[in-house]
Amino acid sequence: MKLPHPRGPVSETLLNALPRDDASDALPQLLAAAEQAVAATEDVLYDDDLQLALFCLYELHYGGLEGVDDRWEWDVQLLQVRALIEQRLEARLRESVSVSIPEKLTSQAVADRLFELAADDDGPSVSAFLARDATAEQANEFVVLRSVYQLKEADPHTWAIPRLRGRAKSAMVEIQADEYGGGKPGRIHAELFARTMQGLGLNPAFGAYVDCIPAITLASVNTMSLFGLHRRLRGAICGHLAIYEMTSSIPNGKYARGFRRLGYGEQVTEYFDEHVEADAVHEQIAGRDLAGGLITGDPTLAADVFFGAGSALYLDGLAGGWQMDAWTAGRSALRQPLDPGTEAPVAAGAAV
Repeated sequence: MKLPHPRGPVSETLLNALPRDDASDALPQLLAAAEQAVAATEDVLYDDDLQLALFCLYELHYGGLEGVDDRWEWDVQLLQVRALIEQRLEARLRESVSVSIPEKLTSQAVADRLFELAADDDGPSVSAFLARDATAEQANEFVVLRSVYQLKEADPHTWAIPRLRGRAKSAMVEIQADEYGGGKPGRIHAELFARTMQGLGLNPAFGAYVDCIPAITLASVNTMSLFGLHRRLRGAICGHLAIYEMTSSIPNGKYARGFRRLGYGEQVTEYFDEHVEADAVHEQIAGRDLAGGLITGDPTLAADVFFGAGSALYLDGLAGGWQMDAWTAGRSALRQPLDPGTEAPVAAGAAV
């Protein structure tokens, strides 16, 4: 990913330090800036500076950052900065997300409770708006907002595989194998999403639109990485994936209808069509075998499984609310609107 523009003292210090051969003098300054920002933030979920810094720190564990030495991935001082932001993010979620767990922790009872959570979710329906009312510009914004996850779809959840055993591990591998195209070249879901972006005239390179992405959207993606990269949160990442699969099929059908309404063909809609069928199958595996199998194997993980599921719904609701508030007010949901001529972000500081 190309380095984005900083959004405050933490991300500025970080992004100035990472490309340097020797940034030892900057790291104490980075830690001090992070400590101050974490202490001062009003709401870490909407803090652009902290969420961008955390997103870039996580990206060192994925595809890396352009011009940045891969050895930064395990730098102890960077991990210390990351841990500071992570602790505030996790605390914020635990303050806001409370989900009751079933009395009997059978796999079916776990699946039933997760299906109840999915059915009771009353977050803003971005999918219904896209199906019926969204303009072409808003549809493009929707895809740009989704791109920071969909272009590396499944990767955050895959961190859980070596941390699972037995039935839960088998279920996770089955789901993830489909996400990665079942071994068929060109069928990886992230690649399908890239083709959707190309069909819309958007740049399919991962991170091309990070400067456009608001903090709450970054927070949703960062939470997946938080859950996935910490073994102690393996229950949360499994619950997160389970509820994702359980709430995906119907919205994807609406997304596909919306893009067809706007006149787009298969190149744009294939990604969404693929998920209508795949996730209808995955939701059963995710509920009973992944989440249910994990909890029956280790009941102590039950609270974290439901915390992960609740966090996914909570953050999706906040991010969806951000989009709908902007669109219904006639504003862009992006930090920087797209340049209509090139579908690239308008240059920072340019009049819009």
